[in-house]
Amino acid sequence: MTKLQFMIVAPLLAGSVAFAQAPQAKEAPQAKEAPKEKVNARALPQNNKPALVLSEQWQQIPADVEHPVTQAAITNPNLELKLYGPDGVGGTNPDHGVWIVWHEQPQTEPLHLWTGLCKSNCAAALRDKYNYLDLRDSAAIRWDVKIVGFHLLRPIIKLADGTWLVGDHTDGIANDWHQSEFSIADVRWRKLDIAKVVEAADGKWIENPDLSRVDEIGFTDLMAGSGHGPGGWSDVGRIEVFGKATPRTANTPQTSSK
Repeated sequence: MTKLQFMIVAPLLAGSVAFAQAPQAKEAPQAKEAPKEKVNARALPQNNKPALVLSEQWQQIPADVEHPVTQAAITNPNLELKLYGPDGVGGTNPDHGVWIVWHEQPQTEPLHLWTGLCKSNCAAALRDKYNYLDLRDSAAIRWDVKIVGFHLLRPIIKLADGTWLVGDHTDGIANDWHQSEFSIADVRWRKLDIAKVVEAADGKWIENPDLSRVDEIGFTDLMAGSGHGPGGWSDVGRIEVFGKATPRTANTPQTSSK
């Protein structure tokens, strides 16, 4: 073979060898990828919101447009309605106290409690006859509200030892009805004089209150209402509480005093 013939044949032989080895290179093992669905499942945040343990949306009995609220407005047979303050108790004076109201005109609104005819500070609360409420950890309150004027709606709670507290969370003036939800863990508490529905005289913040057994839960705006018309008052529709239920003694209904 001449030098010229070798130079022509050699590249052809090299190409044939590379072509023959190519299938073996394709059969080389490859690392397997982790299933994507498992990676995504681990990355998803978990929903730590507790169960709904208290809910009330009210009912209109008797079925007129508005009147002082009584226990007849409660739809949940396990709940008691509690009214507080010198002028908060409905039914004793037809022109005073917390009322239950529903209007179809000029626009449809939810059935709700109204503080407009409280001539002095008033409050309303709900009490489960069978259970305390455990409002620790991720517990929350959700309510439908409409606030008029400078009123600020606040949550109130009664602890198992009888202590009343009022929170620093507020819902203020709004153009229309809206749903408000807040975490109990974000609320700071002060003592409440429930007889007058004002902040207690000692004026102290209560650090780390025992929220494992809450006896009652409700609301106040710490103000008197301005009466009928667009003055100042608070409307509270459906109330929902998320937490845990702790049975009372022997699961027996207990009627508490103010």
